[in-house]
Amino acid sequence: MRRVAVTGMGVVSPLGHSAQQAFDAARAGRSAVRRLDVAFAHRLAAPIAATVNFNGADHFDPPRLRMLDRVSQFALVAASRAMADAQPELSDTERSRAGVFVGTGMGGINSIDEGYQTLYGENSDRIKPFMVLMGMHNAPAAWIGIEHGFSGPNMSYSTACSSSAVAIGEAWLRLAHGDLDIALAGGTEAPLAFGSLKAWEALRTVASIDAADPSASCKPFAGNRSGMVLGEGAAMLVLEPWERALARGAAIHGELIGYGLFTDAGHITRPSVEGQAAAMRAALRSARIDAAQVDAINAHGTGTPANDGIETAAIKAVFGNRAARIPVSATKALHGHLLGATSALECVLSFMAMQHSVALPTMHLQQADPQCDLDYVANAAREGVPVRTMLSSSFAFGGTNAVLAFRAAP
Repeated sequence: MRRVAVTGMGVVSPLGHSAQQAFDAARAGRSAVRRLDVAFAHRLAAPIAATVNFNGADHFDPPRLRMLDRVSQFALVAASRAMADAQPELSDTERSRAGVFVGTGMGGINSIDEGYQTLYGENSDRIKPFMVLMGMHNAPAAWIGIEHGFSGPNMSYSTACSSSAVAIGEAWLRLAHGDLDIALAGGTEAPLAFGSLKAWEALRTVASIDAADPSASCKPFAGNRSGMVLGEGAAMLVLEPWERALARGAAIHGELIGYGLFTDAGHITRPSVEGQAAAMRAALRSARIDAAQVDAINAHGTGTPANDGIETAAIKAVFGNRAARIPVSATKALHGHLLGATSALECVLSFMAMQHSVALPTMHLQQADPQCDLDYVANAAREGVPVRTMLSSSFAFGGTNAVLAFRAAP
């Protein structure tokens, strides 16, 4: 199998519009969670989210913008930023061996929500002519392929919160086995439509607002955690064979070395220790490393009462007595839960953390939970941490558990 390098990273995120901006904000513990300033905020039980400062008109001309849901706008901009970072020069032949792999949990939900409001709320018989193209889940990947002329596999994955981890892992497999020579892989999500927010609210998984500080409402692994906070955005990686990256003199951010995938097949929403542990073990086997070689973990860490205790137990099951000595970071406290795009953003933050020898903080962890007793790097980044190998975990509704393994660049 070929080694796979990460040569480009592009983000559109609540924490910033570049990998460096997002990392700097996470390192400083700056939360992007805010009260929602929207007309329907009064109809939400907890009107908070991690939003992106983004205007599509700044990036696309009006005719094209009319065909793009916000989820595709995010994806296209993040992909272009990743390509600008990687600076690959591709011939027509090479573009035929270039693939696009994108994860999204909810697709073009803003356009769908708007269309339904028009049909039912306004009792109209007419909606936008491009509604199907805007709402379909494969629109972001398709637009990226068109934009960059990648005519190899164009794949869309929708496994809820693990969508972009699956997309990146599947791209890695194609590259490692020699099927492709370059790929754009990541995720995108724009779930902050009224109907979507009400649906998540109905599931009772959304955090209540912290009365003293709304930006601290998401509290992963804390005893007083009450749920997740939704976010929006996109993150894309350029992946290519290690030898190809070296030959063209590319700047290498790090190496993707393994991918574990395991399905609970038990309950549609309730996570399991066994399933999460199995995915971590599968990632270690895939990477051909053992648990003793893992220096840090980027946790799923949603801040929900159910997930965080289960994830803690799964880490203990895999790492045994060493679990308590591994730094575990949960950055969703700061950028929110981007659903299908979260894994990709957390990959970017992980590679940046390895480059800067930093363990990113798990913020708002003031109150301990006896069931969550690992080293979560509570409330402040830890500098000077020699992190060479990391795992990044993503566990989803539906039971699809995906774990990626990374190695720092030399």
